[in-house]
Amino acid sequence: MAEAKATLSDYRQSPRKVRVVADMVRGQKVEDALVTLSFVPKRAAAPLQKLLASALANAKNLELSLDNLVVKEIRVDGGKILYRRLPMSRGRAFVLRKRTAHVNVILAEGAPKKEKKSSKKISK
Repeated sequence: MAEAKATLSDYRQSPRKVRVVADMVRGQKVEDALVTLSFVPKRAAAPLQKLLASALANAKNLELSLDNLVVKEIRVDGGKILYRRLPMSRGRAFVLRKRTAHVNVILAEGAPKKEKKSSKKISK
């Protein structure tokens, strides 16, 4: 089974914040994922939307069926950390860690995954 891939390297936002947006589109159809990302009010939504569009273009080049493409995998890993120093009182230096993220997307043909509904019981 053929897959279309796209990567985004050294995106200057912490992986923890990007993962929140990536979790929203995992397992969805590509068209639905692009629509979802256009309405998400997070900074990471626009680069992820652009990355999905790139993976979709790669799928067109591989001549995959675009009707039933699904976001099979979207993985957010930590990238390089830029260390900066902030002067503090008494001659100290406070370390600021400016984190980056690597995002990998894999699109494949198939049916979208159904989300599980949580069945939490409320005890009285």
